[in-house]
Amino acid sequence: MSRSDAPPSVDAPERDDAPLVSMDNVEVHFEKEQGLFEFFEEPDVVRAVDGISLDIEENDVLALVGESGCGKSTFGKTSIGLQRPTGGSVRYRGQDIWDAKDGVGDVDIPFDEIRSSLQIIHQDPGSSLNPNQKIVEILSQPIKLTHPDVGLSERRERIYSLLERVGMNPASDFADRYPHQLSGGEKQRVALSRALLMNPDLILADEAISALDVSLRVEMMDLMLDLQDDFNTSFVFISHDLSNARYFAEHGDGRIGVMYLGELVEIGPAEDLIENPGHPYTNVLRWATPDLSLHSAGAGEPPMRKIDIPDPVNPPSGCRFHTRCPEARETCREVSPELGGDAGAHRSACFRGDPDHEYWDSPVLED
Repeated sequence: MSRSDAPPSVDAPERDDAPLVSMDNVEVHFEKEQGLFEFFEEPDVVRAVDGISLDIEENDVLALVGESGCGKSTFGKTSIGLQRPTGGSVRYRGQDIWDAKDGVGDVDIPFDEIRSSLQIIHQDPGSSLNPNQKIVEILSQPIKLTHPDVGLSERRERIYSLLERVGMNPASDFADRYPHQLSGGEKQRVALSRALLMNPDLILADEAISALDVSLRVEMMDLMLDLQDDFNTSFVFISHDLSNARYFAEHGDGRIGVMYLGELVEIGPAEDLIENPGHPYTNVLRWATPDLSLHSAGAGEPPMRKIDIPDPVNPPSGCRFHTRCPEARETCREVSPELGGDAGAHRSACFRGDPDHEYWDSPVLED
């Protein structure tokens, strides 16, 4: 379907030279909940996101992958203004999101407009759909919010058109059902439709396919990418499964970002990152994902020294992966590598990418 044939929606705002979303040295630190006998002690701080800088462009696709607890979801929610950072800045088209929220300085883009432009699809769509409302009522809300003058008849026409576009036929039948009368895949299509009716510039898909049957995951990813073409929408796609991240980023001509203990340790075009990982942790993820169909991955012992993940309250010094890395040297324990290079290029935060780095003369790290 061409852009002109897409269901009617809000006109896109004028584009400018600023990235769609720009994150500069973003930190999100949480105080860990304390027990009864810890009340008078200084609370521990979890470094969920720790100094990430990243731009998301128009019609971009970024797939974030990493082990549970690495900070993927926190980073994603921060990118769309659902989580306030404790350090750094998050900008939408050049406007600081939280300055807009707080009314600080000259606000060029109101916070309500920013929130409408940055949407989310949750892992469990059922929890985000009102069980007491029919689907047509749920999908009417974003239209009422963005186009309050649109009448009942036109609202239904728009809703039916989009339901048919996401494969829910006949639309009139699905529109009059309640969420509990839908399958998991159908609920996710409703959640996607609701987000698209806001005509967003960016959608965060936070583990949006992990609860679906394996047979439906590729179908849902294909649908999101097809609708991206129709609605000119960017995606931040979060997954703990590298094969899903690879499929989504590769078919969306996008990037994969690898997170470890709150840091972005590698990012690059999907196929290049999968075939030529620059960070040892990415190699661990390849090993743990046998359906990548790579000759060099998924065989033999895991490519790391230790299985246990360090405590995010007290992450290791230097490179945070050095306690598990089979390639670690003394320099890795002392110095933290930066994610250097140009935006859009394949970048990794590992000293091994520089043939002249002192890493090569440093003693091998002993267990």
